[in-house]
Amino acid sequence: MKRLIVAILIISLGIPSCKKANYEWEDYQYTAVPVVTIDTTKTALPTRQAGKVAFFNLKGPDVASQEFAFSLDWQGFNKASVTSIEVYTSYNKAESSVPAYPLVISSPGNQYTNIAQFPLPSIVGTKDKLYETVTTFPKAYSFTAAELAALNNVNLSAVAVNDYFLFKFILNLSDGRRIVTFFNNICDESRGEPGDCRVGVRFKNQ
Repeated sequence: MKRLIVAILIISLGIPSCKKANYEWEDYQYTAVPVVTIDTTKTALPTRQAGKVAFFNLKGPDVASQEFAFSLDWQGFNKASVTSIEVYTSYNKAESSVPAYPLVISSPGNQYTNIAQFPLPSIVGTKDKLYETVTTFPKAYSFTAAELAALNNVNLSAVAVNDYFLFKFILNLSDGRRIVTFFNNICDESRGEPGDCRVGVRFKNQ
């Protein structure tokens, strides 16, 4: 019996690992994520916090004065910290297939929208304009439809149903890293993911 135990110890301690390759995913690093809280009282049509979307109503008496508001913060899960967040804005025409309204809420727990409310992945592109770089959090934002139109050089009278204004975020971490995009499974509001890489307001005609 003693010989068997000694043999097991020699095998478990003395034989080198059989691993023959190193994979990029094994060298992972932790990051922080942007976190958005929309003001669900400042939307022309009802919304849900989990959807990270608000609405302007083209049938409203004064579209220009309708409001959209949110606050921006971050979460590092005690693994990473943020020094600043770059906030980008854009105006976008409706996609070929848009999410249904009223919002469709699905499982788990009857909490989340059944589909992402804006296109993924959330990548800052050439049409996205740097609005500002935030260093103090949380940061509150509030805009009227007219203000967003002016900010994005859009003629408010020319917008159509399901067009939308969108804000995207790039994180600058205290260790010098600049996080320019996240995988969909970090920022997909239809899955209740931990980050909010974009937030926006969509035009409807209800």
